[in-house]
Order: sequence, then structure tokens, then C-alpha cells
Amino acid sequence: MIDRSHTLSVKRQAKELGISRGSVYYLPRPVSSEDLAIMRRIDALHLEFPFAGSRMLRDFLRQEGIEIGRCHVASLMKKMAIEAVYRRPSTSKPAPGHKIYPYLLRKLPIVRPNQVWATDISYIPMAKGFVYLVAIVDWFSRKVLSHRISITLEADFCVEALEEALASRRFSIRTKAANSRARPSPVC
Repeated sequence: MIDRSHTLSVKRQAKELGISRGSVYYLPRPVSSEDLAIMRRIDALHLEFPFAGSRMLRDFLRQEGIEIGRCHVASLMKKMAIEAVYRRPSTSKPAPGHKIYPYLLRKLPIVRPNQVWATDISYIPMAKGFVYLVAIVDWFSRKVLSHRISITLEADFCVEALEEALASRRFSIRTKAANSRARPSPVC
């Protein structure tokens, strides 16, 4: 990109390209053989313990007799583009521009079973990846009506859980009786 024999100065070429002039002169140092060996071991440990961060990996390496600091382990992990797998905060933030629906249950008193159901999808970290758990819960009794586990976040296992919950419950609709002797059917 930068031509040192060009009539424009290096400073002017860097400015025109929109890059730092310091990056023109920077020559990266090769990774030492010790760091390469440590990086291979960090990679193996990361495959075995994907939840381990720099502190835990440092402790594992020290148990194997490799004296290394946490910051050095963290910089090697960053260079290798690996990081610990753990639950991130604020995972329920909506995407920009996503429609926000009104909360329809704000002032509704929940006084009987099967009046309001809720669903939740959670992910559970495993040794190699995640499994997803969906649960259908009755708000009044706080009973789990049905649940399913899947290795993918497809909608089919959620629909199966909902269909199972609907099949396991008996519903009746209260209506005004046409004649006075008719009784409304009980609500389960």
C-alpha cells in the first residue's frame, strides 16, 4: 500500500489512506517457541474446559509446572481468539428497531389455575456446546406443565411443549346458561 519510492511522502500517503503513520513502520515480532507451546496447551485445556477463563487456565498451567501470569494467559487467549463460555449479562435486550409489545397482564389478578401460562427458554452450557430448555409454567400454581430439551433453537420443540401442555389440561368455557336449570361446567 505504501510506496516508499513515491514522490508523496510516507506521512502524506498514510494520511490519504486513513491509516496511522506508526503502523507503516511497525514490524510485528514473531511468537516465541515457549509461547507457542503454551498456546498449544491452552488450546487443549480450552477444549476440555470451555468455561475456564484466564485465571482458571493459569492455575491449570501452574499445576503442570508452567509458571505464567494471568495477564499473559489472557493476552495469549486474545491472540488465539478464544474466550470462556459463560452466561452473558443483558441477554434479553431487544434489537434496535424491534417492536415493543404492551404488557397485558399488568393489572390482571391471577386467581385460578390455567388462567395465565408463561413460557421460558433457557440455555444450559454443556461440555461441548449448549442445550436449550423450554418450559411452560402455570402462573397461579407455579407448576411446570410441560418442558422440552433441544440442541438447536428451532421452534419445533417449543411447539411440542405447548401442544403437550394443552393436551394435558381440560378446559371449559363459562357461558350464561340458556335456561335457569343449566349449570355452568366447572373450571379445572
